[in-house]
Order: sequence, then C-alpha cells, then structure tokens
Amino acid sequence: MFIQVKGLYDEKLIRPVQLISNLFFEETVLTDEEKEMVMTFSINESKAAVSLAADGNRFESSRNIEELPEEEKERRKVLKNAVSHVVLDVLTQFTGIKQNWGVLTGIRPTKLMHKHHQENTDKIKTRDYLKETYMISDEKITLMERIVERQLAMVPDLYNLRREVSIYIGIPFCPTKCAYCTFPAFAIQGKQGRVSSFLSGLHYEMEKIGDWLKHNDMKITTVYYGGGTPTSITAQEMDDLYEHMYNVFPDVKNIREITVEAGRPDTITPDKLDVLNKWKIDRISINPQSYTQETLHAIGRHHTVEETIDKFHLARSMGMNNINMDLIIGLPGEGTDEFQHTLDETEKLMPESLTVHTLSFKRASEMTQNRDKYKVADRNEAEKMMEMAENWTGKHGYVPYYLYRQKNIVGNLENVGYAIPGQESIYNIMIMEEMQTIIGIGCGAASKFIDPETGKIEQFANPKDPKSYNERFVEYTDKKIEKLNKLFSIEYTTR
Repeated sequence: MFIQVKGLYDEKLIRPVQLISNLFFEETVLTDEEKEMVMTFSINESKAAVSLAADGNRFESSRNIEELPEEEKERRKVLKNAVSHVVLDVLTQFTGIKQNWGVLTGIRPTKLMHKHHQENTDKIKTRDYLKETYMISDEKITLMERIVERQLAMVPDLYNLRREVSIYIGIPFCPTKCAYCTFPAFAIQGKQGRVSSFLSGLHYEMEKIGDWLKHNDMKITTVYYGGGTPTSITAQEMDDLYEHMYNVFPDVKNIREITVEAGRPDTITPDKLDVLNKWKIDRISINPQSYTQETLHAIGRHHTVEETIDKFHLARSMGMNNINMDLIIGLPGEGTDEFQHTLDETEKLMPESLTVHTLSFKRASEMTQNRDKYKVADRNEAEKMMEMAENWTGKHGYVPYYLYRQKNIVGNLENVGYAIPGQESIYNIMIMEEMQTIIGIGCGAASKFIDPETGKIEQFANPKDPKSYNERFVEYTDKKIEKLNKLFSIEYTTR
C-alpha cells in the first residue's frame, strides 16, 4: 500500500505513522509522491490532526494536546502518541478494522501493567490510562490483568529479583530448520566436528560465568536451555553438559527452575530422558506446532504427528511431569478446522503448559523470503483461532501467565502462554517482564543486562553461527564479565 504523506515535516514522526499503517496493510510505503491515498497532517502545540483521502472519500481525526513537556524526549513522546492516535482512528474509519491493541506496537504490553502495579495505582485508573493513552480494548486489558495476577502468584518476589540472574544457554543445532524460524538453528547432520568445538566453547563460557557468580555470591533464579533444539546433541554430550552445570554454577540444587527445550520430537530418545532424570530436570518442551501432517511437511519439520504423540507418552512414562507444548496459529494452509483438530489432539495429552503462538513473518525466515508459496489465514480467521484457544484453555483449567507480541504477526494478535496453575514457567515470566539480568551463554545467545537500580536495559549477543562462536567465545565471555562487573558495581577480573 502506497500512502502519500503531506504536512509531516518531523522525520521522527514518520516512524509511528509507518508502524500504525502496517497494522492495517501487509506492507506500507510512505512517500511524498502523488498517490491515490493521501494523509495530510496538521500539528501544533495544542492539537494533532490528520485528513485521509482514499477511494473518493475523506476521513478526519484530531487529538488535543493538553501540554507539551519542555524536555525534548518527553515532548516527542507526547507528539508520537498523538500522531499514532489520529492515524489509527482514520485508518479504522477507512478499513473498518478494529485494532484491539490500539496504538501499542511494543513486544511486552504487560510491563505497562506491572509499572502501575508497582506504583500502587488504582486498578480502575490503570484501565482508564491504558484505554486513553494506548487505545487498548477492554478485552486485552483484562487479559493483561489476569497475566500479571498469575505471575505475582507464581513469583511473589518478582519485583525483588534484580540482584539475582537467570541463565539462557543456546544450543544452535536442529535436525532441520523450520520455514518460519530465524533462531540460530543449524542442521546437525554431518556437523559433529563443529558440534564438539561448540560444546568446548560452551563449557568454557559456563565455567567462567559460574566462577564470576560464585565469587560474587550471585544467585541463579532459573536456567533455560534453548536453541535450536538442545536435545539434538547426543545423550553423552547432554550428560557432560549438565554435569558441568552442576560443577561450575553455584547452588544448582536451589535454582527454582531448569528447562530444556526438547521441541523437536525426532530428537527425543529414552537415553536422553534418562539423562534429564539423572540431573533432576523435569521441565521440557515437546512442540507439535500442528497435528496436521501436511502442515509439518510444508514448514520443514521432518517428523510425524504420531511421533509427537508417542514421544510425549514416552516422556510422561519416564517421569517428565512438567511438559510444555507449543501450537502455532496461522500456519500455511491451516484454518479453524485444522486448528480445532490440533486442540482435539492436545486434549488427549493435556500438557502442564501450552504456548499458543501466532505466526509471525520474520524478515530472515524462508517463509518470508518466499511468501508467495505459503497461503496463511487472514485476520478474521486468525482472530477466530485465537478465540478458540482462549475458550479451550479456559474450559480445561489453564490460565494465561505470559504474553508477547512480534512484528508482522498475523492479525496483529499475540503469543500467549497458558498453564495449569502452579506450573507456570518462571523463566518465561523473567524474560518477558525484564525484572532481572539474563546472561546468555552459547551460540546466538543474547544477554540482557538490567540495571538493578534504574531498570535500564542493555543487550549483548554472542555470534549466531557456530564457526564465529568457536573463534570468539573467549572474547565474548570476557566482555560479558566486564559488563556484569559494571552493572553490579563489582571489581573483578577473569582468571
């Protein structure tokens, strides 16, 4: 969609116009060249207004600005919000599409709710603020309230964990790479030399970070093995890795939660489950994504539906009592009928937690680069599938406990984690609400350093491909320790 923009002379206000327009159209190009759709802006210190001319019709919207702050950053924030409001309004008039998340385009909406909760803001005032400032619907505000309530029930000291850390350990290998995936994930077949080199570097990182944690009496809240698929490596390599964790990390027995993603059922074997049991790791993910075989083939998952079911039963029979499963709304060729089938099959298994993702067209994924090959559900059908998920989880005793949003997500929806009460993933809460530093270890692992006093966030990522990681893991480990020293005001050097 090409939109001619007039009267908007501040380049920094172009961005919110682009973001809001993208909520309505698959791809928006803003230009000053003459086009059939024209947005004309009028902005001063007391009002932001826009007129949209399209298809022979004219739509108008304005928003009063009570007072522009003197501080430049806050001033721009108010102007950005006003521009976003009027653009959302005229495009809603033109398209008839209601955006339940309003002008909010951020990834973590529940952080807004937590901020007000920490300030002891009245619940009604919080709702009014979210509706007025961001135009979020009552339905989504209620969802946010429910999630914050569950998070605080599961982690009552959530606001007091900034002087602890969580650890993310990235294993960048999978049997094959899914079409929608942009995570560090490299096909493992024939790469054993590279795997061995990577694991050597990973052990080094764990040792040095563990040494720093012990030296500074720093507690670990959670550990999460992600990827890739951490169960792609051999049972012996897994055993060595977890033994190393117990040896180099402080007080592992008192870590609140250790999760290993076993997302690809074609990587799960009895000997690997034995290893998980040996090291008392009982929270795993087994991710069907869909229970339609044609869909699995289309997205590059080379396992069968039956294998997902069989491996779930195997894990359950071998003592795995906290299993998460991921489902994806909007996969190629799937609509409400296919999603109902997936829910019906999930009902036969009843995992402890269920994460319902909405398909996102990530820039670097094979699916995005070849989008014409993949027919996906439209906005209305995606919304119906999300409603089906909400109803199904509610009926079966699951509660929502975390959510996040992504760019280019089908239907401008969200990803929601549901769990049987008491089985919520603490790591998922920590990573989404950004309440503490998360140290990323391994290939492609991103660290998120959160200042324990101000809450300011700094991100730092390891190399994404195994070759670069193998060449530079020492350098990146030293840099992380330098950042940790500065963050926690600690005088310490690597040894």
